[in-house]
Amino acid sequence: MAGIRFINVSKQYGSGSAAVKVIHGVDAEVHHGEFVVIVGPSGCGKSTLLRMVAGLEAITGGEIAIGERVVNRVDPADRDIAMVFQNYALYPHFNVFDNMAYGLRIRKLPPAEVKARVEKAAATLELSHLLQRKPRQLSGGQRQRVAMGRAIVRQPQVFLFDEPLSNLDAKLRAQTRVEIRKLHAELGITSLFVTHDQVEAMTLAQRMMVMNAGLMEQFGSPEEVYARPATTFVAGFIGSPPMNLLAGRAEGRFFHIGGERLALPAAAPREGALTLGVRPEHAHIGSAAGWPLRVELGEMLGAERLVYGRLGDAAFTLRIAGTDIPPASGSTVQMVVAPEHLHWFDAPGGKRVG
Repeated sequence: MAGIRFINVSKQYGSGSAAVKVIHGVDAEVHHGEFVVIVGPSGCGKSTLLRMVAGLEAITGGEIAIGERVVNRVDPADRDIAMVFQNYALYPHFNVFDNMAYGLRIRKLPPAEVKARVEKAAATLELSHLLQRKPRQLSGGQRQRVAMGRAIVRQPQVFLFDEPLSNLDAKLRAQTRVEIRKLHAELGITSLFVTHDQVEAMTLAQRMMVMNAGLMEQFGSPEEVYARPATTFVAGFIGSPPMNLLAGRAEGRFFHIGGERLALPAAAPREGALTLGVRPEHAHIGSAAGWPLRVELGEMLGAERLVYGRLGDAAFTLRIAGTDIPPASGSTVQMVVAPEHLHWFDAPGGKRVG
């Protein structure tokens, strides 16, 4: 096994004035045996970055190293990686055993070793009883496990997952996430997993790389990214529902937003134009004077409720327990936020300042 290093990696299509730059100088290190998720919206460059690790996309600038070897000019077949795609890409005329064994037979491994590797991977993925079935006889989740098994039997240094759960329904996605986590815990192989789903990223990652328009906005553990987002993009992308972001002006212990003057529990890091961030679960309805939220509507989600309203001229979402009595639409409630739950961002650039 080996780690992965990105050293000022960039990618552009075309040249000269017609060049389109899609990856902008990514610097990061994935440690040996680590499970890292690359997450971001469609078109942010996450799959392109993964494909450059695989050797399916040429690198325009910088270096990618797997272990101690720079692989910029190494053929995909020689990088010792295994990739699992969104499309299972199983051979329909092969049974499960033959699908998993195909790559090993191409490499001319002894039949006994092929059999041993396939049976071990099948046992790990709970596929042993399905080895003689054809893909059409399997569910979507079982087909994806076969695709993962085909990667496992190669015993690579690095696993690459390109949105492998996108074709599954919600229940199967949750089950397969658990299987992937168990698989990584057992095998300990360095893994890069690409997804646009921030729930997948939060539940799977040991560390996560948040991408936006070809830039790496933040790289850290799910807890770090959630608790201290580096930019307003990360704050608005990670979390469901996302962080409330309020653009306004700080003045001492007050924050002005859309004609409303909010008293702050602690002074802003500086005065002037700032964006104030508050997670929906960190604002609480209190009896004392606080921030006046004009309630518009509520949603019952079982264990919790979401209350939607307006704070000044800005939309605001509040999360309360499902057992709490919801405030009536059209009413005004007073919200209280503890000072440790205030997030401050630079208004022009969106970078964290406090």
